[in-house]
Amino acid sequence: MKAQPIIGLKEAIEERRAARSFRPDSIPEEVLSEILRLGVRAPSGYNLQPWRFIVVKEQENKEKLKACAFNQRQVSEAPVVLICCGDRLVYQPKYIESVIQLGIEAQAMNQAFADYMREQIPVLFEYHPCFESVEAWTNRHTMLAVAHIMIAAKSFGIDSCPMEGFVTSQVKEAFNIPENLDICCLLPLGYAAEPYKLYGGRFSLEQICYSESYGESYKL
Repeated sequence: MKAQPIIGLKEAIEERRAARSFRPDSIPEEVLSEILRLGVRAPSGYNLQPWRFIVVKEQENKEKLKACAFNQRQVSEAPVVLICCGDRLVYQPKYIESVIQLGIEAQAMNQAFADYMREQIPVLFEYHPCFESVEAWTNRHTMLAVAHIMIAAKSFGIDSCPMEGFVTSQVKEAFNIPENLDICCLLPLGYAAEPYKLYGGRFSLEQICYSESYGESYKL
């Protein structure tokens, strides 16, 4: 039986905070598995799913990761830390075929679109007209999954803390991460310790949204 969320989507989005400290309580395995399963339902270009997650639970490994992350305490306190990576090699023919096969098995792929993927994906990665580097593309799509994971986690009462403060080369060496994977962020998961972080506010939609063209006033 799958674990069930304890709060709704709207509440999970509004209550999510970046936890600065965690209690030592462990996350039930069935809850963690469901959080990850829901997280990777995130969208990605051509359904290439470039995200890769190293699930770190052992205290010795968390301490090793903490040393690569400027000794930030969240890394060693949280019961689980995800090293969130994006794979730059998802454009290769063998991988594309595996995605096509997924679509066929799900009855969501026809021959015409399969041929389109085989033709267009290598072109996208060769010329990348909508991103400056392949790493930008992997980070873009991996963070979609990370955001899904954070919201899914909060729906189960699990807090998170997306972190950029780490030395990439040290993390790669310590955790045997291959060159073709870009580390997007670290994501401690667990139960936040008091004092809880307060809501920091968000700019109004009128300040960040524009109507039809950049700079044109947007009114609700």
